[in-house]
Amino acid sequence: MPDPRLQIEHVSKRFGPTVALDGVHLSVAPGEVHAIVGENGAGKSTLMKILSGAITPDSGTVRLDGAAYQPRDPLEARRRGVAMVYQELSLAPHLTVAGNILLGMEPSRGGIVRRGDLHAAAGAALAQLAVTAGVITRSRGAQTPPDAGYETVSRRIDLDARAGSLPVAVQQLVEIARALAQSDTRVLILDEPTSSLAEDDVRRLFAAIRTLKSRGLSVLYISHVLEEVQEIADRFTVLRDGRTVGGGEARAVPRSDIVRMMAGRRMDQLFPRSAHTAGDPILELDGVGGMVKPAFASLSLRRGEVVGIGGLMGAGRTELLRVIFGLDPVRRGSIRVAAWSGRATPRRRLAQGVGLLSEDRKAEGLALSLSVADNTTLSRLTGLGPGFLVWPSRQQAAAARWVERLRIRCRSGRQRVSELSGGNQQKVALARLLHHDVDVFLLDEPTRGIDVGSKAEIYTLIDELALAGKAILIVTSYLPELLGICDRVAVMHRGRLGAPRDAAELTEHAVLMEAMGQA
Repeated sequence: MPDPRLQIEHVSKRFGPTVALDGVHLSVAPGEVHAIVGENGAGKSTLMKILSGAITPDSGTVRLDGAAYQPRDPLEARRRGVAMVYQELSLAPHLTVAGNILLGMEPSRGGIVRRGDLHAAAGAALAQLAVTAGVITRSRGAQTPPDAGYETVSRRIDLDARAGSLPVAVQQLVEIARALAQSDTRVLILDEPTSSLAEDDVRRLFAAIRTLKSRGLSVLYISHVLEEVQEIADRFTVLRDGRTVGGGEARAVPRSDIVRMMAGRRMDQLFPRSAHTAGDPILELDGVGGMVKPAFASLSLRRGEVVGIGGLMGAGRTELLRVIFGLDPVRRGSIRVAAWSGRATPRRRLAQGVGLLSEDRKAEGLALSLSVADNTTLSRLTGLGPGFLVWPSRQQAAAARWVERLRIRCRSGRQRVSELSGGNQQKVALARLLHHDVDVFLLDEPTRGIDVGSKAEIYTLIDELALAGKAILIVTSYLPELLGICDRVAVMHRGRLGAPRDAAELTEHAVLMEAMGQA
């Protein structure tokens, strides 16, 4: 092993009585991709904030290329070569790609930005990702020099395009390019970088990471997706309850052992397999089509069963749930919920006992500025006070019931949802459906971006709901989850939903083949 690029020893941090980090230690070599894994609340975010200069540790030491490292703020961290790309991208959507990459560092003369120099610097930053990431950088009205080292392939990034108009995957590359442009970056921290990416875009991102690794850059990679960790990382470190509890070579350690270190449970304990007894149909789709997607979907969902919908991103799975819930219009076909048929608004669907958990909990699923209690009770305030009034004590008591049942980690029901971890935010979104007492749960990627322990708790909840006679329709891209918790599985391809089959009869390979239209 070469001398460490980054050395962390006995780092601790408290927030009042809460111990966030308790003697964490790890080292990262030059040109190494090092994964940090652990459940939500394990201390990953606190450690990354220390490295990025957002907070300072109470004790312990951090060394960067042998020199003491304790930045006073994120600006100093960037100047010293440590850059962080957060899970929630922070681009200015109204600015161009070039403007975002050089934001705050625009080359200027006399207060006037020199557009040519701006494009040259932005292009140089993107060029570090270009060849293997499948990117060509160009400016309108300008020729790319033939010796610039760019490769003309499928993915193009226009330096004059507004960042908000780009796909999420391209925005991710622009965010990384901005981190590389701001300093002589030595350590790049990526926080859940693939949580919103399709499989092809994940491949491009991994190619870009390998390019940076080959140039000696060290990458700290935070992820809950262990398959990705074992594919892209050289080594990994596991945090649990603020402590370093294990680690090793990513490809050499069995995934089941990593899960055990993270969650204190074996991998075969993640998916509960209770015997579900399917009852009467409660949701029936007959040739349903939306404005674009879905193209055609027929399905009968019964009480007491879990039905999964597989397929590639963009196949129309999310659109199907939105059509069922009344968020998108129905162009043809019919939807029946128990005794009700015909088109309906989301408000009417909730009244009929249908609830939707959005795949985008931050933008659509939660009111982040409101409290846990507000989010939990928002859709059903009846019984929380006389008339149209809501008594805070009753609202807090109603929320406390679900906080306890779902083991939501929060100080109280008054805490803002924005302050919770991703897994706990997801539990709050689920708590609202439970508080509303819906009969049909439409769950769109319910475990995306959350840790193994929270996933196991949500799987157990889904199993308990089915045993209680609820009906669950779940969209998920995670094949072990699809086959592990569902009774039946239907696969969607190009907007058309296939016939559901017994999950026990399917394999991951068979689902993938059908999703690609090869079945």
